[in-house]
Amino acid sequence: MHPYRPHFNDDPPYMKAHHCSQSGFRRDRHRSASNFTSRIALTPLSRAATINSFAAFTFRAAARDRTHMDSFSNSGNSGKSKVTNQGRRDFLKVGGASIAAGLAHSALPTSARADNTASIPTPAASMAVQEMMPTRNLGKTGFRTGIFGLGGQGALEKTNNDAIAIPIIERALELGVNYYDTSAIYGGPDRWSEQYLGRALKGHRDQVFIASKTKERTRDAALRNLEVSLKLLNTDHLDTWQLHDVGVDEDVETIFGKGGAIEAFTQAREQKMVRFLGVTGRFRPEALMECIRRFPFDTVLMGLNAADQYYYSFAKDLLPMAVEKQIGIIGMKVMARGRILSTWTPPPVEVQKKSWEGTGAIATGPGTLTKRETMFYTLSLPISTAIVGCDTVQQVEECVQFARDFTPLSQKQMAQLAEKTEPIARQALFFRLMKR
Repeated sequence: MHPYRPHFNDDPPYMKAHHCSQSGFRRDRHRSASNFTSRIALTPLSRAATINSFAAFTFRAAARDRTHMDSFSNSGNSGKSKVTNQGRRDFLKVGGASIAAGLAHSALPTSARADNTASIPTPAASMAVQEMMPTRNLGKTGFRTGIFGLGGQGALEKTNNDAIAIPIIERALELGVNYYDTSAIYGGPDRWSEQYLGRALKGHRDQVFIASKTKERTRDAALRNLEVSLKLLNTDHLDTWQLHDVGVDEDVETIFGKGGAIEAFTQAREQKMVRFLGVTGRFRPEALMECIRRFPFDTVLMGLNAADQYYYSFAKDLLPMAVEKQIGIIGMKVMARGRILSTWTPPPVEVQKKSWEGTGAIATGPGTLTKRETMFYTLSLPISTAIVGCDTVQQVEECVQFARDFTPLSQKQMAQLAEKTEPIARQALFFRLMKR
């Protein structure tokens, strides 16, 4: 048995489906079951599993998507193959059911599980769900996130890149992506990533979960940061606000010290400026572990990919700890900015030396995995969603298709993929090897 995968007939408590109230926030009057989600029964094998029929917006694009999706690539290679309607039905019966039931990692008391019984779907809801990806619980937040979320980097952090960034976000919306990640530092001082998301998500706020971050470590600076985030994102609240890139003890002590950022976080939540609180990191697992020991964070964003075991593993101790605490877990650095992929061509060494990635490791050759392999590896871990920053609409479409095709890997398969990354582990984990 995979060390993190439950027995489907005897799930441990932290893996069972749940549903939590989302009342008490200014926007929640719009988040009723009637206009936010519908829970759909899949098959008898799915047990308590359901898939949210996210966004009537998705349904309106369904007819076009069914034709367009036939041209999606099913692998990390350039070859393309057909995705048939029968294939989508098979996916919903097997892949979606197993993910929603087996890998959701939050608890619900036995007495309350009857409340999750799915009703018979309407024709519109059935059509919408066929165009979606499987969903998982985001910890104890009550939100079910698609297993692929759109990262706020890539095209979204480039200056004056509206012509590319906005269509990427719009296409993600059409394809059912409901988790959107960004940060106050993405896109430089002008914070282009938050700007693009604010423009493209306008009119769809109640269909999506927006996560932003602050790298400020003091109360006052963090609150000022948040005010700008809300303005740029065209919203009166964030769904989760996260401490960005907590990597060393000094970060932790400042955040939790007098006048530290944690004071801003609790104040923002009390004032309904944010719904949930999170912490992120990609450097050392110990700093994140100390954070979630000290404070009941709702979400944790961590760097995870198939090379994890070779340098400062996050999956060894941090991941099980987050699962046990029923925290919503988001995986990032899945493709290591391309450096884990066999299709990636390293830039010249002199160019790498001047790049952010090059401060961690200089690559001398391509990676060793396909896009499909690296996505499937990370999604086979007990995470809620994996975010990927995309440079093109086609990359969004590929990631959505991988999510739709996904079925969990066995422990043996995961070990084989991890072994394949050993020769390129440094470039695949460059973000852990930078000096701090």
